[in-house]
Amino acid sequence: MPDTAAEAPHRHTADSTVLALTAYITVAVALLVRVLLLPGESGDYLTFLEPWYWHIVSHGGFHALADPSFSNYNVPYLYLLAALTYLPLPSLVGIKCVSILFDLVLAYYTFRIVFLLRPAHRWAAFGAAAVVLFLPTVVTNSAWWGQCDAVFAAFLVGGTYHALRPRPWWACAFFGIAMAFKFQAVFLFPFLLVLVLVGRVPWRCLLAVPAAYLVLDVPALALGADPGQLLTVYARQTDTYHLLTIYAPSVYQFLSVPGNPDPVRSAGVLVAGVLVSLLMGLAVRSLRRGRRGVPDSGLRAPGLTDTRIVLLATCSAIVVPFLLPSMHERYFYIADVFTVMAAFLLPRQLWYVPVLVQLASFGSYLACVAPLVAPYLSMPAHGVLMLLALMALLRTTVHEFRHGSEAPTVPGRRVPGSTTTEPART
Repeated sequence: MPDTAAEAPHRHTADSTVLALTAYITVAVALLVRVLLLPGESGDYLTFLEPWYWHIVSHGGFHALADPSFSNYNVPYLYLLAALTYLPLPSLVGIKCVSILFDLVLAYYTFRIVFLLRPAHRWAAFGAAAVVLFLPTVVTNSAWWGQCDAVFAAFLVGGTYHALRPRPWWACAFFGIAMAFKFQAVFLFPFLLVLVLVGRVPWRCLLAVPAAYLVLDVPALALGADPGQLLTVYARQTDTYHLLTIYAPSVYQFLSVPGNPDPVRSAGVLVAGVLVSLLMGLAVRSLRRGRRGVPDSGLRAPGLTDTRIVLLATCSAIVVPFLLPSMHERYFYIADVFTVMAAFLLPRQLWYVPVLVQLASFGSYLACVAPLVAPYLSMPAHGVLMLLALMALLRTTVHEFRHGSEAPTVPGRRVPGSTTTEPART
């Protein structure tokens, strides 16, 4: 029997209380799991992060950033390391706690995106956030490895959330902040450019990307850092590794090049650029073409539903690192997160895609961080798993563009033709 008008508010309050309690317990368990991994010292921590930390300590804390050449990271992450030197925390614990904090931010924005698209299913949004919080790659990256991929990924997911709202200036600013922390944020820039080309994000909003990037350089410049060094940090990074793949489950797991791989690397970058541009062009053409019977929303791309936005972001997160050479095992971190969101939005079509991505991604982690396990792993097999995930995602995305609902996402009201279980809202 349906609830009466008097019972409905009490039921809603009870559900909210249970959801909040479950969320607190989930976060507590996630933090406990990470605490158990805190004592682990990875090779990257011993070789890079710890020496950087103590260099900052020995050179006066923030004043050490007057010459950030001791690190190959951009200065926003070094600000966080410098701030840690003033806290009564061991370097290992402090470095990992920064990343763990952004694990929570990442889960929060995951919840916000799924809830935005499925407002009547808060438990689905909570489930997506919980899965992200317990993904083996996410847990290992922060709590054992001490890497900071959660930092830039949180801003990318947050930027996607603002693009869905839509808040284009905030979206671009978040993308710029993500780029300032890690160059791998560029993996989602084809997705951002599609939003610009179809009119979802105005061109002028792109100014927020370099603006946010440059603003984060201001404190280091005020301390005396060389502007040229700050602006070329990523150019130096891209010239560090010359292998075709560094444990990444990419297309280069299927290639073996004797001798100097540099010509193949250069050709690979060119081919990746052409293929990504082609896919972007097809997406833009499909979205701008429109179809009969679609209401006029005032947008240049009336078929750009919220679900399609998430699918485009997910495709970008896999396609770009899969095609580019010299990728590391951690470079599918964004794909790990976005495939979970996509699966919760289209569970029947994509439920297995994050499983394939996680098997490929975490398997590549093990090849790097677990030397005893590495001999038993097949890197080409991980590449095959990622390829299968990519093919399934592209197939679903193409089907969604061709046959899915084309009701526009109009700010301020629900859309009756959403392709998700519940109406989309912005």
